[in-house]
Amino acid sequence: MRLVKLGHSSLEVSVLGLGCMGMSDFYGTHQDDESVAVIHRALDLGMNFLDTADVYGIGRNEDLVSRALKGRRDQVVLATKFGNVREPDGRFVGVNGRPEYVRKACDASLKRLNVEHIDLYYQHRVDRSVPIEETVGAMSRLVEEGKVRCLGLSEASPATIRRSHKTHAISALQTEYSLWTRDPEDEILPTCRELGITFVAYSPLGRGFLTGQIKRYEDLAPDDWRRNMPRFTGGNFEKNLELVRHIERLAEEKKCAPSQLALAWVLAQGKDVVPIPGTTSQKHLEENLGALEISFTPEELARIDEIAPQGVASGARYPEMAMKAVNG
Repeated sequence: MRLVKLGHSSLEVSVLGLGCMGMSDFYGTHQDDESVAVIHRALDLGMNFLDTADVYGIGRNEDLVSRALKGRRDQVVLATKFGNVREPDGRFVGVNGRPEYVRKACDASLKRLNVEHIDLYYQHRVDRSVPIEETVGAMSRLVEEGKVRCLGLSEASPATIRRSHKTHAISALQTEYSLWTRDPEDEILPTCRELGITFVAYSPLGRGFLTGQIKRYEDLAPDDWRRNMPRFTGGNFEKNLELVRHIERLAEEKKCAPSQLALAWVLAQGKDVVPIPGTTSQKHLEENLGALEISFTPEELARIDEIAPQGVASGARYPEMAMKAVNG
């Protein structure tokens, strides 16, 4: 497994990470034993970059990751996040970036994860009511105290990234990026490259849509959060299937799975781009790793640009209220 340096830190992460969110939340039923097995298999195959957050499962995902890391903590670069706040019943109540909350959230994550330090600590969403210098200043004190090794932001605007980086070195910026979400290419990715910040791409498979496994709205479980997302509903769903059909045809030509082609494209965007696809299946985990063996000619990349230009997806990537929290 090839490793890349994580921003301004001394850490090195695998070029493909593992997003753990779906193991505990949002995508239907959960099988904790199988999820632990997936994490163990990922580590066995050289993947060392695990991504979780305190909001996933309202703490349950961090508990699950803790269980999987017993005896294997030294094999992992562990990332978690704070800032999105939910009630015990799962209801979202807002974003909190106040300094006192930063410390409280970090201590709670350390306890659930059962670790002495968090390798990469993200602000999950920017709290627009708190100056970013105050939030990142509080995060920097966690670094000074040894509770956190390096800092990251998620879904932050270029201006916020710059202000944060002046307060304390930012090592990673996490934002959605895939063949149907290419808007980071305009300003966010160039800003990260200018400042030496690693770009961590979440949902690189379009929340599973780009795998070709979701053919009908009914393929989503009744309690699957994607049923409420614009790109998965109504006429948007059918329009977006056209993109998937193009990806499937290209994948057939490359003799690979559509998921592998979509992931290989993200990987081809630069060594400073680290996708973190999530899965609850060992089979799909190993399939994702197959993307590392795929390369593209300039002509193939040009064809992909033609079928999946920026703005190709029909529908916003989140419902209206959630969209207000991105690019903060």
